[in-house]
Amino acid sequence: MTIWQALILGIIQGLTELLPISSSGHLDIIPWILDWTKNPEFNVAFEGFDVALHFGTFLAIGIFFFKDWIKLIVGGYKQVVEKKKTTEGRMFWYLVIATIPGGIIGLLLDTFVGDALKKPVIIAISLIVMGIILYIVDKNSKSKTNYENMTFKQTFLIGLSQCLAFIPGVSRSGITMTTGRAMGVDRESVARYSFMLSAPIVFAATIFKIKDFVFSIPFFVGILASFIVGIIVIKWLLNYLKKGSFKAFAIYRVIFGIIIIIFTFIK
Repeated sequence: MTIWQALILGIIQGLTELLPISSSGHLDIIPWILDWTKNPEFNVAFEGFDVALHFGTFLAIGIFFFKDWIKLIVGGYKQVVEKKKTTEGRMFWYLVIATIPGGIIGLLLDTFVGDALKKPVIIAISLIVMGIILYIVDKNSKSKTNYENMTFKQTFLIGLSQCLAFIPGVSRSGITMTTGRAMGVDRESVARYSFMLSAPIVFAATIFKIKDFVFSIPFFVGILASFIVGIIVIKWLLNYLKKGSFKAFAIYRVIFGIIIIIFTFIK
């Protein structure tokens, strides 16, 4: 893998992991469209590299929400040890509980059927279908609650929905944001919660796959690119969703899915 390939993939990861448009789908499809996958050396280097790129966006989430994480951890500790109930403590344990089922089910599904779903047509269909669902749900859902007032039911179901993210093209942020909107969480809040919710699973995946990492210049270039772009995207998306909707992302998903189908016939 060249430095330029790693840079491009890092930028793609930083953009697509945090927007509801599927990072796994883009990381599988872009190399296929550009014929990088015809090179055996690229395929070997790419094994585990996609998880490393996710670590870059994990760092972006960790640093951008650093103060929030500190408050959550301290709040969670005080709620157990000092029996002191706070919003931060409640949200910390909501995040912990919501991560467990989605993480376990997603890992099992990814292990046993994940590779079988990485076909371009399947990714295209996932992009299109989830794009349509995202648009319909977002358009017809009212914003009834914010991040601080999310209930256990809302946070748990959003976390559980992550198990569907093992299908390339569905998008972890896409499915969690769609589920949150369906339950009346406002756009900015559901995006924030989605970012926070993804951190533990991405970190666990990084530890699990670290044995497959090939530490090289392209490796670190890709992580740095995904980290920098990730920081920019988080800030932009949270500001955008204060007034904007998910319509543009839904349209993009459908268009990109159609492009993939066209390339499938061409190739």
